[in-house]
Amino acid sequence: MALMMSLRFAPPASVAAPPPRRPRAVASSASSPALQRRRPQNVPGDFFVDHRCIDCQTCRWMAPEVFKRVDGKAAVAAQPISDEHRTKALQALLSCPTSSIHTEKPAKDILQVQNMFPLPIDNHLLPGVYLCGYHSQDSYGATSYLLTHPDGNILVDSPRYTTKLAENIEKLGGARYMFLTHMDDVADHRKWAERLKCERIIHSGDVEDVTADVEWKLTGNGPWDIGADFELIHTPGHTEGSVCLFYKPVKALFTGDHVAKSEESDDLDLFLMYSKQSVGLQLDSMRKLLKLDFEWFLPGHGYRIHYKDVHAKDSAIESLIANYTS
Repeated sequence: MALMMSLRFAPPASVAAPPPRRPRAVASSASSPALQRRRPQNVPGDFFVDHRCIDCQTCRWMAPEVFKRVDGKAAVAAQPISDEHRTKALQALLSCPTSSIHTEKPAKDILQVQNMFPLPIDNHLLPGVYLCGYHSQDSYGATSYLLTHPDGNILVDSPRYTTKLAENIEKLGGARYMFLTHMDDVADHRKWAERLKCERIIHSGDVEDVTADVEWKLTGNGPWDIGADFELIHTPGHTEGSVCLFYKPVKALFTGDHVAKSEESDDLDLFLMYSKQSVGLQLDSMRKLLKLDFEWFLPGHGYRIHYKDVHAKDSAIESLIANYTS
């Protein structure tokens, strides 16, 4: 899958030693220390969330029947009442970036759940699009996706590195590219590049020491193509180098932190409190999306959105723009 760029990449940099990383929480069993950290907002029962929760939303959209937001953090609002709900709760447990979800009883089926990742999102509407799970605390629990394609698979942003997930990704064909939407969600990109031998892509405006060795650095305003099916759209605002990936055949846009759905409503939100650039610039980037034929938003944080058609998508974007300009 040749990279067909309308603007040139900066040349590959030499590999540098990784800088020190923030210590990551280690998964713990429901032993006495974990039980002591159990949030009192959890309902009684097997599953619970501890005090280390960073309110990243992951468990709430992965297993909404079980987890809710209570007093500013996640908590178990209802214990699983079916095998399906239990499986979703265990998927959330494995994906929690701070290992804040526990079971009081040994999870004998955890290996089976581990083997589910990468998890197909919708084989009918989004064929070949997988949820990686294993969210990283280094990216505040951001979502990573695997896109399988005959010309080479693409990882969108970096999940937490685990050997089991790496083995499962390799069974699906590995990855030819790792596309990093912006500087915040790079997590364990070096470990994945070393394991999968994939080439990493990021915009030069978001290159920092931790991404200085990325193989391909986008320059200019794009757009850029990866083969015929993938287009990279420069959407500055959240960061200077924020870029969305448009997967044309399935009409899906992977937005990183550029835009997502509000947890309180079905409205789109820019989450400007986290943006590093101006509102006007981010709104201009939203206007670019009105020209694209897609129906899915797959964000780095929060809930996926599927519109019935491109007109409904455009209406949602126009409403967002009007909310900030009226």
